[in-house]
Amino acid sequence: MSKAIRIHANGGPEVLAYENADPGQPGEGQILIRHTAIGLNFIDVYHRSGLYPPPGGFPLIPGGEAAGVVLALGIGVDWLKPGDRIAYAVNVGAYCEKRVIAADRVVKVPDGISDEQAAAMMLKGMTAEYLLRRTFPVKAGDTILYHAAAGGVGLILGQWAKHLGATVIGTASSADKIELARAHGFDHVINYKDQDFVAGVAALTGGKKCDVVYDSVGADTFPASLDCLRPLGMFVSFGQSSGPIPPFSMSLLAQKGSIYATRPTLFVYNAKREDLVKSAEALFDVVESGAVEIKINQRYALKDAAKAQADLEARKTTGTTVLIP
Repeated sequence: MSKAIRIHANGGPEVLAYENADPGQPGEGQILIRHTAIGLNFIDVYHRSGLYPPPGGFPLIPGGEAAGVVLALGIGVDWLKPGDRIAYAVNVGAYCEKRVIAADRVVKVPDGISDEQAAAMMLKGMTAEYLLRRTFPVKAGDTILYHAAAGGVGLILGQWAKHLGATVIGTASSADKIELARAHGFDHVINYKDQDFVAGVAALTGGKKCDVVYDSVGADTFPASLDCLRPLGMFVSFGQSSGPIPPFSMSLLAQKGSIYATRPTLFVYNAKREDLVKSAEALFDVVESGAVEIKINQRYALKDAAKAQADLEARKTTGTTVLIP
């Protein structure tokens, strides 16, 4: 019998139960896949804890990115065949050995990219893609600030932004994470535990500040992130690992220099299949070119998903982590 991690109620890592799970057979427009590697992300923790309402309610199989092999095709799927290697980034359902999924949500994995790399980079890498290329199109000469530089998205975005010609500033919480971020494209990394990052950014930029701030931390870095922006700069809040940003007056944006603020999500940016395919192709291209390297820093067995999430929350992980079914 196929196995899966299920959540029956919100709570701590202990609510992640390793159970039997029959994936069923694919219907029209669907495929049955066997996972070979599954990505670990903070959004998985948000669904477990209740910070984000679980899509579809309980019981819930968490997890939003994975790679695997096609086992069977439903009616109307004519562009895949059994044995094809695929990967995806969706809302939930990845913490399992086998699953049925809509065929239009997966993409084929090129030969030059391993299953573990694909599983580790689909959600994080396509997040980096839309942040850098669509939310705020970064170009040579721009200066950006990215919080949590040693996280999974950060290590991809740092390399990609440097490839685009930007000056890349990051924040991190320890010497090891600072060293890791510097090895992945960041020109400067501020230890926010020891230094005021607003003052650090001002010093690094000669007071000119940044064109864009990418912030997945939330409560702990707001509103200070706004003080790192030049007039007419953009604040991009795309996560809340430290808790949600409290409500604020729109007049604050005027006071900080007529800045822009947005709260984007990957699933809106890639809702159309053509956008999903373009995003994945851009990611695959930049990885296959060598401009962005995908390293797997931690591996856990699927049955140990509770430990993996606990380590993620405790900031014991760096970069990308995969679960192995």
